[in-house]
Amino acid sequence: MIVNTVSLTTVRYSIEMIRDEVRQLLDKGIVTRRQPIYVLCKHIPAREWVEIELELERHEYLLRDRLGDLVCNERWDSD
Repeated sequence: MIVNTVSLTTVRYSIEMIRDEVRQLLDKGIVTRRQPIYVLCKHIPAREWVEIELELERHEYLLRDRLGDLVCNERWDSD
């Protein structure tokens, strides 16, 4: 008897990984800094969203907070 097993690997998202993803979406013009964080669920696979929500909660972000709040610590090399 052959049994097929499916290996489900959970991606562990750090807050920096989430911020990088937001920056990429901002750079591409897909989202804006004024949109709430929950719009990310449209751009991230549903199976990974739970991990992202947990990481955001660990860092005291609410889904209604703005995306700009996530990347507010950006440094500008040229002003």
